[in-house]
Amino acid sequence: MTYTIATLAELSGVTTRTLRYYDQIGLLPAQRSSNGKRTYDASSVDMLQQILFYRNLGFSLAQIQQLIQAPQFDRVAALRQHRTQLQQQQQTLARLIQTVEKTIAQAEGRISMTDAEKFEGFKQQRIAQNERDYGPEIRLRYGDAAVEAAHDAYLQCTQADLADMQTLDERIRTQLEQAVLQQAAPDGPMGRAIVQLHRQWLSYTWPSNYTQQAYQGLADLYVQDTRFTQYYDAKVPGCAAFLRNAIYANS
Repeated sequence: MTYTIATLAELSGVTTRTLRYYDQIGLLPAQRSSNGKRTYDASSVDMLQQILFYRNLGFSLAQIQQLIQAPQFDRVAALRQHRTQLQQQQQTLARLIQTVEKTIAQAEGRISMTDAEKFEGFKQQRIAQNERDYGPEIRLRYGDAAVEAAHDAYLQCTQADLADMQTLDERIRTQLEQAVLQQAAPDGPMGRAIVQLHRQWLSYTWPSNYTQQAYQGLADLYVQDTRFTQYYDAKVPGCAAFLRNAIYANS
């Protein structure tokens, strides 16, 4: 079936203005009828649905365009990922509700809670947020099994583990900034020390038998994905690139 821009807007709930913009930026190209008007076929409908799934999960238009136009993009695999992410969001809400209910019960003197139990819901929420932010890219690169294993490992972390991870992350960023400002060599002592800290940080959520290729693939993301780059380069530009080069030089 062929849709005009007006009928597709009515069907999907997306405004005609938005559809025209998607066409202009190449995110959802329209066909043209004999009189020059925009038309959409069945494949366009499927792609718009995919775009809306990603938008619902909080992806930017630039991120969506990069994902759906990648040569290896698999719509069925992407839908499975969406289902997984939605299920995780559902689990997160259920865990938070359970935590709130138990906290109320504790406040009323009906039960007791361990300190660890007080934060279980927030750990699940953090996983769901990471899925929204990085899920498709990470799953595409490492596979569902590896990502789920990392999530399970994170859920097993104690509050002390999480505090250690935070401390390590701060030390890594501080030492990266110092290394870049001092124009240190990634394969030198500062680079090796940073990679050692990074491996220690990674050990909390990654399996101990990860390969050199997997580790270097993660390093590549630090310079290929602007979200990672902006995180490490927040104060001193070049930190993400230094970390990537140091991992390559010392792994």
